[in-house]
Amino acid sequence: MRLSIDIGGTFTDVVLEHDGALTTTKVLTTYDDPASGVMMGVDHVLAQTGAAARDIMLVLHGTTLATNALIERRGAMTGLLTTAGHRDVLEMAFENRFEQYDVNIDRPVPLVPRHLRLGVDERVAVDGTVLRAMSDDEVTGVVGGMVESGVTALAVGFLHSYANPDHERRVREIVETSFPDLNVSLSSDVCPEIREYERLSTTVANAYVKPLMATYLTSLQEQLNDRGIDCQVLLMTSGGGLTTLQTASEYPIRLVESGPAGGAMLAADIARRHGCEEVLSFDMGGTTAKICLIDDGQPLHSRAFEVDRSYRFKKGSGLPVRIPVIEMVEIGAGGGSLAHVDGMKRLHVGPESAGSEPGPACYGRGGEGAAVTDADVVLGKLIAESFAGGQMMLDVEASETAINAAVSGPLQLNLDESAHAIAEIVEENMASAARSHASEWGKLIADRVMIAFGGAAPLHAADLAERLKINEIIVPAGAGVGSALGFLLSPVSFEVVRSYYSKLEALDFGHLEDVFTDMRDEASRVMHQANVTEFTEERQAYMRYVGQGYEVAVTVPDDTDENALKEGFERAYTELYGRIIPNMEIEILSWTLALKGPVPDSLGSDEDVVTDISAGTQTYFHEGKRYEASIVPRDQVETGGHEGPALIVERQTTTVVPPGWTCRCLKDGSLKLTRGDVDG
Repeated sequence: MRLSIDIGGTFTDVVLEHDGALTTTKVLTTYDDPASGVMMGVDHVLAQTGAAARDIMLVLHGTTLATNALIERRGAMTGLLTTAGHRDVLEMAFENRFEQYDVNIDRPVPLVPRHLRLGVDERVAVDGTVLRAMSDDEVTGVVGGMVESGVTALAVGFLHSYANPDHERRVREIVETSFPDLNVSLSSDVCPEIREYERLSTTVANAYVKPLMATYLTSLQEQLNDRGIDCQVLLMTSGGGLTTLQTASEYPIRLVESGPAGGAMLAADIARRHGCEEVLSFDMGGTTAKICLIDDGQPLHSRAFEVDRSYRFKKGSGLPVRIPVIEMVEIGAGGGSLAHVDGMKRLHVGPESAGSEPGPACYGRGGEGAAVTDADVVLGKLIAESFAGGQMMLDVEASETAINAAVSGPLQLNLDESAHAIAEIVEENMASAARSHASEWGKLIADRVMIAFGGAAPLHAADLAERLKINEIIVPAGAGVGSALGFLLSPVSFEVVRSYYSKLEALDFGHLEDVFTDMRDEASRVMHQANVTEFTEERQAYMRYVGQGYEVAVTVPDDTDENALKEGFERAYTELYGRIIPNMEIEILSWTLALKGPVPDSLGSDEDVVTDISAGTQTYFHEGKRYEASIVPRDQVETGGHEGPALIVERQTTTVVPPGWTCRCLKDGSLKLTRGDVDG
């Protein structure tokens, strides 16, 4: 028995895998103590199955808590200790304008205010040579002043510490002796690679959320133990792998995209099982929508990510962190995203969200704003009495009142037109994000297969697919709790990075092997903590032409040499840019080594596709017209297919099949939607 838990901005999803079957539930996220919502979900699935808590052998967990703390600025009071003269690196950032012509541009505000960013007189050269030794007394005095100012978390980031971490490690020793209650994050541990701003930004973000995450993870484990669940807890990382509770507590910044990463792993598994070479993964929950491109069964990966972009889709408008991450675009477009009309009579949807407290108006919990879910209710996409498996009766009248107040009145539209406008805006926002994301990576979207999951994605998948010229959609069994299912399909893994700069022709392969040995030892310690003894190793070099500003990832084979690295670089460069640059020198900035345990087998069958609702019809508004849509319980979908309009209902979500689309059931329980005359 394995238990999988995903905490989102609106819902907490819980999946219990037992006896070859899956039992799932969704409960509203409890903001004051997220672990309380988790335990409600755990109690529910145990009660449904009659299983004993003591029989659970493994708990897998992903959470948006770190991300939300960064976005909402709810982390610890943090100080930054850096090299004298460099305390303003966080504020200078890249010294550019991400929005060239906006004179009122809002730059990301640093997590640490200037008076808590302090320097000490030390200096290490780019090759690790100590130019100025550090004074222990100075460190003690500076850190003591921070503590007196209320600092509870300290980020330490000295110049070139990736080449020589001795000064940073000495600071940790001083803090442990003189200030034992102060939480410390070292850049040489969190992000030991070149690029000063990103290294400091990542280390500060880690320090900022570390006390909060440590408190939460400790509380979660204690509450699980109190329920009789006394087993190992593994956390989902942003890179698509699982890591130990100890490692997650030390490096919580690696959890910022843990939930969405689980969804991408589910989509990748489905793509491999169904032989889909080019896939667009579409994950839409209550707060955000996530879009990821998957080619040949593998999602795109990156080592750079931005949290809390203040300008939609604008690179540079968020807080940069350098961590292993599955590359995706995430926007504030979920079921709880709120609609409003501005002073110029323009309709906007999101990124503000009703969340779970109070939630959309239809939840009947005091929400008065018009959310996307309210629009779905009015359009007839949701059946009020079957929402969340019948655990929550939706208030249709409240949705109508909210939409009339927020949209119909200001824009002089009728109710159907207003609800349709909300859906159109949110779907176009998602389509724009997908196009922008694909163009950044030189990819095409048209004719990909869409894999849709998350509580809200199946409601909007077909309309979004039409905008993107996609003709086939797969909605997996258990789609409403897709990210939690993805955790069950993810391997235990850990990635280590080191900066070792060299031009390719001058690379010292003997020293490189020493670097890899050190990285392998660090990653192995995490794998052994997770009780994983069999694993594979993946190595990559981040290479570029001399003078360029960005690198491409190149796989490093076991028996590598200069020619193998050059050939790998030229293949990767050609795939991204369509050509190589002849006679240009190549340089390497950083190296990564990842250890990965075995990938779990495919999941069991989902018991929760069975519903208590009866077949029938419901009026459904689409493209300016009302239709009588068939209501089909998911477990009654035939392999021959159902013509749209139809609503395929299950406990955790509803799949909308518009006119012109056909839905049929595949052998593994997935639904396949096909548009028009396209051969399914």
